[in-house]
Amino acid sequence: SEGQRLTLALAVVLTARPPLLLLDEPTRGLDYAAKARLTAILRRLAAEGHAIVMATHDVELAAELAHRVVLLAEGEVIADGPSAEVVVASPAFAPQVAKILAPQPWLTVAQVKETLER
Repeated sequence: SEGQRLTLALAVVLTARPPLLLLDEPTRGLDYAAKARLTAILRRLAAEGHAIVMATHDVELAAELAHRVVLLAEGEVIADGPSAEVVVASPAFAPQVAKILAPQPWLTVAQVKETLER
């Protein structure tokens, strides 16, 4: 599948342990389980000091992983800042959790789950 090919390509790149990882639509073709595995891998790489720059339309992934979000429209920057601020600034770009649970500050299911478990 396309998702399996993308996963293999990422695995090959990661064998070199690059300090900077550039990803273009990394969740394209992935099912939820594969997306969860990718998210875990990217979190681990970031924790190990790797810089990750990602171009994506997946606002849930951006909300889950990004510290900073830059929104582009027709090649122009229309928003730039902390992910928690930028992704909820427009309903069109907000993750589903933020749309459903506004005005609560949650962006992801993991944040809601963590809050409920306290």
